[in-house]
Amino acid sequence: MAKVKPFKGIRPPREMVTEVASRPYDVLNSDEARKESEGNPKSLYHIIKPEIDFAPGMDEHAPEVYDRAVENFKAFRRNGWLVQDDKEHYYLYAQTMDGRTQYGLVVAANVDDYMEGRIKKHELTRRDKEEDRMKHVRINNANIEPVFFAFPDNDALEEIIRKVAETEPEYDFTAPDGFGHHFWLVPDDLTDAITEEFAKIPYLYIADGHHRSAAAALVGNEKAKANANHRGDEEYNYFLAVAFPASHLKIIDYNRVVKDLNGLTPQQFLEKISDNFDIAEIGEEIYTPARLHNFSLYLGGRWYSLTAKEGTYDDKDPIGCLDVTISSDLILRDIIGITDLRSDKRIDFVGGIRGLGELKNRVDSGEMAFALALYPVSMEQLMNIADTGNIMPPKTTWFEPKLRSGLVVHELE
Repeated sequence: MAKVKPFKGIRPPREMVTEVASRPYDVLNSDEARKESEGNPKSLYHIIKPEIDFAPGMDEHAPEVYDRAVENFKAFRRNGWLVQDDKEHYYLYAQTMDGRTQYGLVVAANVDDYMEGRIKKHELTRRDKEEDRMKHVRINNANIEPVFFAFPDNDALEEIIRKVAETEPEYDFTAPDGFGHHFWLVPDDLTDAITEEFAKIPYLYIADGHHRSAAAALVGNEKAKANANHRGDEEYNYFLAVAFPASHLKIIDYNRVVKDLNGLTPQQFLEKISDNFDIAEIGEEIYTPARLHNFSLYLGGRWYSLTAKEGTYDDKDPIGCLDVTISSDLILRDIIGITDLRSDKRIDFVGGIRGLGELKNRVDSGEMAFALALYPVSMEQLMNIADTGNIMPPKTTWFEPKLRSGLVVHELE
């Protein structure tokens, strides 16, 4: 059963929240962070991407960069840009995109739940990325940024969310990207109920932030092993997460653009595709995949609908039925010769937030030979894959909006 607890959040004063809050560290590069934080010493980028305080080209993994993160975190607290609450709270965090709002509870999630598989993952992690975030957590002794969880819908927690959301938020602002962010302190009289309801939930699911989850849990586990008087209730046994009811979340498409046709002419390429897909030429109007196992192909200035033929997939296989598997195997591998989505330089990936027009632009520019758009994975599929102990293929899910960093920080001591 899921174990969570309230915590004494470290937060910006209300009047400073828009200056402090930032996008997550891994959705932009150093130059972009440097530009976004220009003229703003309060930006959280100075903590989560501290290389921006050095000359361009600085190695973001250099020891002095991690040291600068610590210096900046201390300075933020000293200057009153981040202030710790005087008692433990749960928090409610909501995000609004395209008129739709999703509500998540901000909790301290349990390290043992992660280590023992009660917090489930659906993606592989890379050790180098884990180690980078582990260093950041260790040296700051804090989870500066949250991870993004989902949980099966729970009527009692939905009622708590509804009740809190009817009150005035502590923070309420629209970020430069147009997404709304709303944040409440949950009243004390609801704390026990939240803890008890989460204890009835068998599993939490990592939606986004696999490397941050692994890093936070591994650092907590290190601290437990190093403490001869370890009890299990120390703050380092927990890490920062925002947990959303699964029905609140919407996974958007994650699409592919490919540089060449592997020596084929466009006509030969389409003929090979027709072995496993029914093809309908749409024309110049952008075509969006209409359902599972239906794909959109942009090639030579034309859009095509591709529908996988019966027998090319197994809907009883949680991995084999995924459209990312079907397209990766039957088009990218068998026709184009791309066998490793993680390392092949001939392929790139475009989050659906950019729209299918971005795919068209990259092909029309001559940079890419064709684009392939996929129908989004569902939360049901994601949770089924995690429940069966499977791992999704690379570049399968894209969650939007991303959690805003800097609304609350969790300290480990």
